[in-house]
Amino acid sequence: MVSVPHILSGISIILLVIYGVDVMVGGGGAGDGFLPFDAMTRGIGFGMPPIILSFVAFFISKKPPFKGLGIMLIITGILIIVGGAISLTSASESDNASRMIGEGGSLIAIGAIIAALGAIKIKKSGSKV
Repeated sequence: MVSVPHILSGISIILLVIYGVDVMVGGGGAGDGFLPFDAMTRGIGFGMPPIILSFVAFFISKKPPFKGLGIMLIITGILIIVGGAISLTSASESDNASRMIGEGGSLIAIGAIIAALGAIKIKKSGSKV
């Protein structure tokens, strides 16, 4: 059963995949990928909405519980964690190393929280998908 929380979570995953592919294609530089944005604009436009949408999807899906939504939240959390880890590893090569370390650590923490929300949703769902 597709619901609003599933759609929000799907949008989150799609935005994060677009963000990640753009960073990989362009090497993280401004306008080097297929999106004509600098890193900050790309982060605000394609990184922030998935975080917000994931929290909204979790909290509006109180009844009935959905296992599929939990899996989607875990995928979103993992994608955010991977982005944070990449930010941490590339921090040593950057002029803004301290800022990137802070952002990477924050992303890892936020991704872990979203993944934990997904695990909670799965645990509470029982057998419903």
